[in-house]
Amino acid sequence: MTIAQADRDVLRRLAAGQAEIAALPVHKGKAELWRRLNDLEPVRPLVWINEIPWHEMDVDGELTLQCASPWARELETGLRRLLYQWRHMPADMIVDGYLSCPLVIHSTGLGLAEDVDIVKTDEDNEIVSRHFYRQIVEPQDIEKIQLPRVTYDREATEENYGRMCNLFGDILPVRKVGKKGTWFAPWDELIRWWGVEDAMRDLVDRPEMVEAAIVRLVDAYLCELDQWESLGLLTRNDDNTRIGSGGYGHTAALPGKQFNPDRVRTRDLWGSATAQIFGSVSARMHWRFALQHELRWLERWGLTYYGCCEPLDIKMGMLRKIPNLRKVSMSPWVDLDRAVKEVAGDYVFSRKPSPAVLAEDNWHPDAARADLAHFLDKARGCHIEIIMKDVSTVRYRPQRLWEWEKIAMELVRAD
Repeated sequence: MTIAQADRDVLRRLAAGQAEIAALPVHKGKAELWRRLNDLEPVRPLVWINEIPWHEMDVDGELTLQCASPWARELETGLRRLLYQWRHMPADMIVDGYLSCPLVIHSTGLGLAEDVDIVKTDEDNEIVSRHFYRQIVEPQDIEKIQLPRVTYDREATEENYGRMCNLFGDILPVRKVGKKGTWFAPWDELIRWWGVEDAMRDLVDRPEMVEAAIVRLVDAYLCELDQWESLGLLTRNDDNTRIGSGGYGHTAALPGKQFNPDRVRTRDLWGSATAQIFGSVSARMHWRFALQHELRWLERWGLTYYGCCEPLDIKMGMLRKIPNLRKVSMSPWVDLDRAVKEVAGDYVFSRKPSPAVLAEDNWHPDAARADLAHFLDKARGCHIEIIMKDVSTVRYRPQRLWEWEKIAMELVRAD
């Protein structure tokens, strides 16, 4: 691939901006804060923003792409978003002093893809409404779930790596990066093939069929994981990598004993799991149809994170069965008093404030401040990360998110 000079100039200028920021000493201090948090040591609450409605965030052309080739535009998008977030809403983010070149990894997949109708309220928004057409109807349909076969394209990886080194090597080092853990949410997949209401009814009407399906699906995920590990495709994630639906993975507890940097194992990494669709399912049913099967995945990792949007304040007794659990998601729908009591100082309390405050017709910063202050007062003594995520809209007023970040940082620094 020949990169046009204009594209080279754009990318090199943006990479130079990242290099300048990454050289700041503040990042070493932030990494130590995240390390202390994840190792359950006393530290102020940490804040991070992700899952941002980037289509609404452009200001003065800061996010407007200038490159022509698709390959260059993909790199440009990541660089522009990183620089934008650092300028306007950094919170406790850390900027890497290198550029990542992903390993080119292929998988034959799980055998099924969603058959779906999509409805949009904003053509530019990646968040859409879906209606799923059911593909798993009878027990024999479970066999449609296939065990994937993984292959590593070394040649394509080396081509990309060489291209990036040639383009950026005198500005920032380039690192080959494989699978840094993965988002494990088998129920997110299953409901796309089963249908949400049908799947929930079948927990009661056909429980044996549901269990057979989740066993088959977890088998497929573990088959893929085994291949990543045996092919040497894993990369450590105890760094500036997002863990589960929370913050960074810095910790002194990883990698595992007898670590070999040339052969990273799952026990050298963070893992995660979630069953978001079980928000209204009892702890007993959550265990039977989700967690007892997810444990086959979770037990493979050095440390784990559990949860996303499902309220877990009433399920901590179940979650304590996860032997390597370190961080637990606490969504906007938890009972705060109960959540604080149940998590206490045993785990990182991964608080998810409601993003709805950013989506109202009018922005109410005082309400945002009051909500955060109330939480911080209630959760005093917990190991806290505040993750503002799932921001589907700021009503095309990006300054709302900028101001929310400033409010949050002011409060946690005073806490």
